[in-house]
Amino acid sequence: MSTQEKNYEDLLKELEQQNTVVEEPPIGYTAHRYSYADYLTWTDDRMREIIGGIVYLFSAPIRKHAAAIIPFIIQAGSFIRRKKGKCKIYTAPFDVRLPKNGETDDDKIFDVVQPDICVVCDPAKLDDKGCIGAPDLIVEVNSPSTNLLDLKEKFLLYEESGVKEYWVVFPKEKRVTVFLLQPDGKYGNGKKYQGALGKKKVPVKTLKGLVIDLEELFEED
Repeated sequence: MSTQEKNYEDLLKELEQQNTVVEEPPIGYTAHRYSYADYLTWTDDRMREIIGGIVYLFSAPIRKHAAAIIPFIIQAGSFIRRKKGKCKIYTAPFDVRLPKNGETDDDKIFDVVQPDICVVCDPAKLDDKGCIGAPDLIVEVNSPSTNLLDLKEKFLLYEESGVKEYWVVFPKEKRVTVFLLQPDGKYGNGKKYQGALGKKKVPVKTLKGLVIDLEELFEED
């Protein structure tokens, strides 16, 4: 096993060993494979994502989860405006459809997610419904109920879909793990950045020149 595979497997084992109560996914599974066409018919207020045709319900973010999103949006948004670039930044609720095999019809799309944050640099991927195709950058803020979803189901989905840069933010640990898509189409060794004492700043490869200050991401207890 390579160092890259070992580090990723170690991270999954670490999460699986935690005494975690799964309050969000996975629930709602049936033999039926749900599509984006089904998704559009649901008119209640419940928040959902579909991964591989399976529905995952989720709830509003906890305080530390929400607190980590706003500083990233401010830092990245200000950078994009200064550079006057074509990239756009969005936060949930914002539908990202990830079609496979070139199938773009609503009833042929079985992966629809609402990342906490995504950056899209190709205007052709944006439409009135949201984004169709892989964003350049996705940020998911981890919580106990989304551990395995963020680092297994979504990790594999984003890798397969070609998301170039995937951040997983751990507010409790004040840590960020960054995965970068390699030439072989796989995510490289996740690099961990620790935000303690404000000594860590994280470069954003998607937005060249942007460095995120982790001290601003993680509020004090």
